Amino acid sequence: MLQWLAEFQGSVPALNVFRYITFRTGGAIITALLFVFMFGPSIIALLRLKQGKGQPIRTDGPQSHLITKKGTPTMGGLMIFSGLMVATLLWANLSNVYVWVVLFVTIGFGLIGFYDDYLKVTKQTHAGLSGKTRLAIEALIGGVAAVVIMHIGREPLSSSLAFPLFKDLLIDLGWFFIAFAALVIVAAGNAVNLTDGLDGLAIVPVMVAAGSFGLIAYLSGNVLFADYLQIHYVAGVGELAVICGAIIGAGIGFLWFNAPPAQIFMGDTGSLALGGLLGTIAVATKHEIVLAIIGGLFVLEAVSVIVQVISFKLTGKRVFKMAPIHHHFEQLGWTEPQIVIRFWIIAVVLALIGLSTLKLR
Repeated sequence: MLQWLAEFQGSVPALNVFRYITFRTGGAIITALLFVFMFGPSIIALLRLKQGKGQPIRTDGPQSHLITKKGTPTMGGLMIFSGLMVATLLWANLSNVYVWVVLFVTIGFGLIGFYDDYLKVTKQTHAGLSGKTRLAIEALIGGVAAVVIMHIGREPLSSSLAFPLFKDLLIDLGWFFIAFAALVIVAAGNAVNLTDGLDGLAIVPVMVAAGSFGLIAYLSGNVLFADYLQIHYVAGVGELAVICGAIIGAGIGFLWFNAPPAQIFMGDTGSLALGGLLGTIAVATKHEIVLAIIGGLFVLEAVSVIVQVISFKLTGKRVFKMAPIHHHFEQLGWTEPQIVIRFWIIAVVLALIGLSTLKLR
């Protein structure tokens, strides 16, 4: 679409607005939102028909879920993914390599999640794809993305780890950067996946993180803003703001159907893809550490599971009543809306803290 419009910009000055990332980001938000609103009910009806009993509910989870969430279809990530793809293909500059790297990871992780959800639904068990197999494929996808990001970036920044709050502090990781970047991408994907356990819990923090990284990508990709803020300039990453806008639009549309009581669950199809996408954008913009701050809620969820598993294996005792940590608060008597809204607030506060690092140098 953009290439076609470029041919007419000289004769129709009004079309010059399509050159601006801010305008196209707004267009992506609206396009993704309308697409999910329009086709969401049809997608839900189709998934409900195909899945029958819906997503199997964990018997070792909160017992109330066996009643309140029984029969709800999963794979709602297909709604988000379709809106994201349509908006990105329409509004993003498709000659930008960063756009394709992010889409590559999103599609790859989405397919892994889709297959995992498929196994769960068809076999009516919460055990899907083998954990080791899943992590191996994710690491391969993340590694390929890291190699491309290293190749198209400028040295030594392309292979270095940048630190927030410091103007010039860089640690050149060399070829080890590939392993580090892959770890960030895989960890982000699985952290978001663990957060997706209550109606509406994951999608709003994802949108908050997407909005934050949309701003970071725009500023990092603009030489004037990057120089003013004294952050590292990365040519071309500004285009990723369009993808972040598409996430926000598709996410708002999905939340309409995922709000309690949810008509559909995101499933691994959506959570893995969105987490991997955020991780890739963080690597591309050289803000991997800031991702741990902005996405601190996802980190908390993942750490709660790790701590619970290690504690039980070493001592036979559990630190939390149930993990991930949102289930711990359920066991303490918090209602589902209380947990969800309070976690949204935490996500917003962490995003503000993360964004403050752009100016505190």
